[in-house]
Amino acid sequence: MIIAVDAMGGDKAPSVVVEGVVQAVKEFPVKVILVGDEQRVKKELSLYTYPAERISLVHSPEVIDMVESSLSALKKKSSSISIGINLIKEEKADAFVSAGNTVAVVTTATLNLKLLPGIERAGIAIVIPTLKNSCLLIDVGANINPKPLHLFQYAVMAKVYSEQILGKTNPKIGLLNIGEEEGKGTNFIKETFDFLKAQQGINFIGSVEGRDVFSGEVDCVICDGFVGNIVLKVAESLGETITEMLKRELSKNAFTKSISFLLKSSLKNLKKNLDYSEYGGAPLLGTQKTCIIAHGASSSKAIKNAIRVAKEFVGHQINKNIIEAIKG
Repeated sequence: MIIAVDAMGGDKAPSVVVEGVVQAVKEFPVKVILVGDEQRVKKELSLYTYPAERISLVHSPEVIDMVESSLSALKKKSSSISIGINLIKEEKADAFVSAGNTVAVVTTATLNLKLLPGIERAGIAIVIPTLKNSCLLIDVGANINPKPLHLFQYAVMAKVYSEQILGKTNPKIGLLNIGEEEGKGTNFIKETFDFLKAQQGINFIGSVEGRDVFSGEVDCVICDGFVGNIVLKVAESLGETITEMLKRELSKNAFTKSISFLLKSSLKNLKKNLDYSEYGGAPLLGTQKTCIIAHGASSSKAIKNAIRVAKEFVGHQINKNIIEAIKG
């Protein structure tokens, strides 16, 4: 399996990207094509020992900044994002991973790769830890002005991903709303609720509130990209805040420090559960080829795990299963 990776994408590229790629080829049965500034990437690679036949380079003279607009990004045909997506379009790679400009990745992938039959809008799905297991949230930024039909398609894609990747059986799907009662929410939410309720093939349990995202009572939460992105950013910030508050409280005096020592293992597990790098990247569901979007602040571990997510996505033939589910 060959994974194309945007070497120039992310806040700490190319150093952490290259480090993550080296970790990935040592741990997973994959080959990686690093797309980026050849001179800079080679310099970073020279710092590591790795199986040389597992990593190759494709030069890209342009870089898309994290704040560039989609229109500006599309004009850069020689950027690492454009070239990386073309590699999977031309079937020179099986998947593409980028921690770069999310808007650029979504726009370039949607226009160049096209959408799966039966899918009208792509959506970004993210795995979120809960009290019981995990929850898949979609969309978290690709489509901020969807139609009810689009959210139904997100529900179908979420169902497939949850079953194949997360091991859920007949996953429970909820619509993110301001209350659980039927009839609540905006006109769009009400229309979407009625639409989802009338559909076959998904285990729609009705509206769910923000607290339900983390309770573990629902397997997939469906929402528009505007709301989903806010939920995601709040969740990330809350996890970091809780971790920092615990550190402060447990380092106040000798007594709390001794408690900290006793709780070391539990605190380590808590940090791991809240760490986005453990979950890798977010799949862009709905495009005809596999694209994984990693966090802009990704560490090398996050890049490595994003490559793992790409490998699992391709290996489980998620796109093929989505097409069959939409037809059904």
